[in-house]
Parts: sequence; C-alpha cells; structure tokens
Amino acid sequence: MTTGIELDEIDLALLTSLHEAPQIGVLETSRRIKVARATVQARLKKLEEAGVISGWQPQIDVAAAGFGVQCFVQLHIAQGELDSVAEELSAIPGVIEAWATTGENDILCRVAAASHEGLQQTLIQIARSRYVARSSSIVVLSSIVKPRALPLLQTVEAKPSRAPRYPR
Repeated sequence: MTTGIELDEIDLALLTSLHEAPQIGVLETSRRIKVARATVQARLKKLEEAGVISGWQPQIDVAAAGFGVQCFVQLHIAQGELDSVAEELSAIPGVIEAWATTGENDILCRVAAASHEGLQQTLIQIARSRYVARSSSIVVLSSIVKPRALPLLQTVEAKPSRAPRYPR
C-alpha cells in the first residue's frame, strides 16, 4: 500500500496532458504545459517511482475485444490464505482484476468471458479453490462510469511549483 506523494501544479498539468493525449512525446508535453523537457522527464521519473504512474500499457476494453460478459465475484476465503488465493486467481485468465477488501467478504474479483458459458466455466474454476469458502457473483449489465483518475486528481489543491514555467 502506498501513502502517496504531494502533487504540485506541474505534476497535475503533466498528468492532465498525458490523460488527454497519452501518445504525445516528452517534447510536445513540455510545450503544452510550458516547462522544460528535462523538467517533464524528471517529473515522469518521480511519478513512476512513486507509483502514481503505474504503467504505459494501453487501456484495453475487454468487451470491445470480444469478452462482453462480465461479473463481479465476491469471495469469502479461509483465514490467512490471501496469498494462496491470489496465486490461484492469477492463474485464471478470466479473472481480470481482484482486490482484497473489508466487510463480509475478503476478495472482490472482476471476471470477463466471451459468453455466459465461458463465464460459468470461470466461476467454476474459482469455486474449485480449496481456499474459497463461498462466493457470490453479480453480472454487469453496462458500464456507467469508466475507470478514471483525473477528476479525483483535479480535486487536489496543488502546491505551487518552484520549477520555472515558460510564458509561451
């Protein structure tokens, strides 16, 4: 678990620019946010090392890729077996995300499949774990808010940056 870093106005401008145009390069980003190229490179490195930027892979819409049947699965597991269950879930291709949670259940998984039959097979695979005491699933009908972080970041009152900004 990370504690986070304090973002300043340049960090927020950089993250906003990357969100709006993820394929532009460092030079174009520096032009858009009006700071030196070296500043952008240093900030990118800092944000990566802090885990704020967790990767550069494309966002893949599994439904558009043919896996439109999705559900959330809540798992109640044997006490102390989180690592074992995580390893088993990682071996099931249909489990595309999983989180350890508080509350009545221990794990929340997002599962995707090409068909209802495929979804059923994935749920059976999950249920076969000797560490899963019980599960319940909720079928996704549609996505109403796509995964996003920028609106939350924009609520931060960014501290002023000491790095120079160009008046272009």
